[in-house]
Amino acid sequence: MRPGVVAIAVVPDPRVGTSLWELYEISLACAVFGIPQPDLADPWYELRMCGESGDAGVFSVRADHELDGLVGADTVIVPSVPDAVVEDGEEVSAELVEALRAAADSGARMVSLCTGAFALAAAGLLDGRRATAHWQHTAQLAARHPKVVVDDSVLYTDEGSVLTSAGATAALDLCLHLVRRDLGADVAGQLARRLVVPAHRAGGQAQFIEAPLPPTDDDSLGPVLQWATERLNEPLTVEELARRARMSPRTFHRKLQEFCGTTPLQWLLQQRIARAQTLLERSDLPVERIGEQCGLGSAANLRRHFARSVGVSPTAYRRAFRPSGPPSTDR
Repeated sequence: MRPGVVAIAVVPDPRVGTSLWELYEISLACAVFGIPQPDLADPWYELRMCGESGDAGVFSVRADHELDGLVGADTVIVPSVPDAVVEDGEEVSAELVEALRAAADSGARMVSLCTGAFALAAAGLLDGRRATAHWQHTAQLAARHPKVVVDDSVLYTDEGSVLTSAGATAALDLCLHLVRRDLGADVAGQLARRLVVPAHRAGGQAQFIEAPLPPTDDDSLGPVLQWATERLNEPLTVEELARRARMSPRTFHRKLQEFCGTTPLQWLLQQRIARAQTLLERSDLPVERIGEQCGLGSAANLRRHFARSVGVSPTAYRRAFRPSGPPSTDR
């Protein structure tokens, strides 16, 4: 698949320039989409910076296109809006709103990172859709845009043509999710390793932990989770994982919920689906064998869980990421 043009909307505050937090989220998107990775996919994305150039202390952001450069891009990313929009209730600039609407009308996939959701909402692109932002700002987002279904608990949302994320590292999770959608789980996983981050944190994972694990040098979950990922073809149970972690099933369930923001069964399913994606991309195995290799059993069971999680059938996924590969036996 051709990854296409990614246009980043640069929206500095005319009074103070680009803040360091805004610079951070712009940099995340640039690191994922702006650095060619020819050994992973060739061509890589084409990056386009659109908007106004702005300074952040000794740093500067240079935009090489006006905001009308958003139109014609395959993906448009709004990393942030000025603090005054979020904190003081100022309006998103009419120029940006118009450019976002025009980009969406031209067929672009619209993406926000953190407070960029305020811009998509102002353009009416989030009406009736689930959306998120950093949990510190979701109350303001919901109050100002009641037509938006704001979810303050998740890392990111994927509504197909419109995606939103929480702030900080959740923005990187969403960027890698986009690579996974465009180029497959294998490419996204290799890129994540280069960035030294987890290959896949599901969008539904919690933004933050109310009762974090106490500080400790003892990683009680890491070894057992690694052990499990190496044996996904086996019929693993929560009781077995808890026993290997030397915990009761109830304690294991609680600690994994705190550590990963998900239940043990849901975590296992996520790992099995990720394994199935890799096998569909890398191997010629029929779907029946892939179901066995990733621990989902029958082909029918794999198809059901895969379609629910990924949004397409295993056949469609393989066709998208191995267009020249052999015919699949998934019918």
